[in-house]
Amino acid sequence: MELIILKDVVIIFALSVLVLLLFHKIKIPAILGFFLTGIVAGPQGLSLISEVQQVEILAEIGIIFLLFTIALEFSLEKFSQIKRQALIGGSLQLIFTFVIVFLISWSLGLGINTSIFTGFLISFSSTAIVLRLLQDRNEIDTPHGRTSLGILIFQDVAVVPIILLTPIISGNSISSQSILVLLLEGIGILIFTVIAAKWLVPSLLNHVASLKNRELFLLTTILICFGITWLTTLLGLSTALGAFLAGLIISNTKYAHQALGNVISFHDIFMSFFFVSIGMLLNVNFFFQNIVLILILTLGVVVIKSVTAGLATRFLGFPLRIMVIVGLILSQIGEFSFILSKVGIQYGLITLTVFQLFLSVSLLTMTLTPFLMAISHKTSELINKLPISSQLNPQTPLKPQFKLDDHLIIIGYGVNGKNVSMAALNSSIPYVVIEINPEMVTDKEEEHFIYGDATQEYVLRKAEIRKARIMVVAISDPVNTRRITELGKRIHPELYIIVRTRYIDEIKILKSLGADEVIPEEFETSVEIFSRVLDEYEVPQEEISQFITRLREENYGLFQRIIEYKKVNCDIQDHIPSSEIIMIKISEKSLIEGFKSDIEKKFNVKILSIVRNQEIYNHPPDNEILKKGDIITVSGLSENISELKNL
Repeated sequence: MELIILKDVVIIFALSVLVLLLFHKIKIPAILGFFLTGIVAGPQGLSLISEVQQVEILAEIGIIFLLFTIALEFSLEKFSQIKRQALIGGSLQLIFTFVIVFLISWSLGLGINTSIFTGFLISFSSTAIVLRLLQDRNEIDTPHGRTSLGILIFQDVAVVPIILLTPIISGNSISSQSILVLLLEGIGILIFTVIAAKWLVPSLLNHVASLKNRELFLLTTILICFGITWLTTLLGLSTALGAFLAGLIISNTKYAHQALGNVISFHDIFMSFFFVSIGMLLNVNFFFQNIVLILILTLGVVVIKSVTAGLATRFLGFPLRIMVIVGLILSQIGEFSFILSKVGIQYGLITLTVFQLFLSVSLLTMTLTPFLMAISHKTSELINKLPISSQLNPQTPLKPQFKLDDHLIIIGYGVNGKNVSMAALNSSIPYVVIEINPEMVTDKEEEHFIYGDATQEYVLRKAEIRKARIMVVAISDPVNTRRITELGKRIHPELYIIVRTRYIDEIKILKSLGADEVIPEEFETSVEIFSRVLDEYEVPQEEISQFITRLREENYGLFQRIIEYKKVNCDIQDHIPSSEIIMIKISEKSLIEGFKSDIEKKFNVKILSIVRNQEIYNHPPDNEILKKGDIITVSGLSENISELKNL
């Protein structure tokens, strides 16, 4: 028996490697490769696998690891960042999909219990496929990426109570005594979870971690996972609930990341068996005999899920463009639906024929996902041009209540957008922020916001783009960054456009679309790190500046504003042509020490701020004493600052 299962494992891995190599070249997710491996190697394909039941046992372990890792990654901090998308968007998407699928199933005569179960079965999307594709496309931090992630997190959590409710949905008679026992079990599990999360597990992991034995920590983590899963099965509850609770308990400790890093490899290995086992269940003959029905159902599922996810996104306040993209991203049936379907078969909620239909449609929707995501942006643009788009877009007044002329336009109000707007506000530079996420828009008088989609020409015109001097594009969406850059330059050719991007390889494309300057975070981060290293070694500031300038010129030939800033200079430079502002650290060997006012008089400069012990003191008083280790911001004539720097 051992040799037979070993042979089957070798066959699965060998086929998986070959299929994944092919899928990697054509950029199709690995999950679909595992499905194909199962189809080819399974009893409905070439019958290469002898011990199907043994493989299914490995698949069950994969389910345990899947739920365990999902719960491990579920932190309150991470959830709080997208809680609105998760709670509102996720619940609405689940409700909308459930209601529509339930009504259709019931009208087709499936029976009320089966219709309820089918509604839940179709509601879940694939976290594994969607997250991998969003990461590959660098869209995880975009509005549609964060919205999709929030909805997926809600689905991942919602699957656990739905699995628990499946016996009730099946219509199994439950006595009042059974309900009381179930209630007591639920209260007991809740109490155990709280006690374990607060005291037992943190204490155990703290003791194990103090021994600094990696193998012991790994085994302890797996023991907690399978131990709690086993306890829940003794109570008659599902392994899915036990694994999820185990992950949730550890996720609230400081060792959650270490635990996740230890088990993620096991998760990947055993989950591959899960997806392979699903592929082995597909009846190829049934698939081709019912291909027309399967294609119709697949189209129906994609349309229904796209519409329901889009509507949920609309209730979050996003415009039509984001609705369409999120809808297409979440249009597939997910891996949790496979887990739920097995429970449904166990309780007689779906027949084997219905299961084969479900399996065929699910695999097709998953296969379509990469292609739907690839065309999602163009599809959203086409739909946005239809007459119906005016009704579906948020009817928020776009006219700003402030005068705009020779102003700065900031696209996006993330970290970079906030910093730029803060600098503009402090410097009395007129500005307006265009933000697509309604959560980010404030109604403070000093903040100048336009809520809208900057990829739309009429939104840019509401921001008086023709009168603007500069536009800063500071969003995390590479596709729409290009579109906004091209659109802004086309409307106002004299507009100076500064674009933030993540990667150096985007520079050439953005420059060709009209960007005057492109700031790649990938490169600037390395420049900043190295400049601080040089500073700690007390390399003179002037040498550091020269090095950074040369480095930038050699790598992407931009940032000439460090040397000359003619096109975007401030009015003050017309009056003080040789002035500059620089930050200087007062080192241990420095001769600068004493009252701020004395140093200002001696060198004829102005000290604007002091950074001391990681705190910033703006406009320090004249009697402030400068100390070694301070970092001062100084303005004045170039020759005076040079004299000051020499000390």
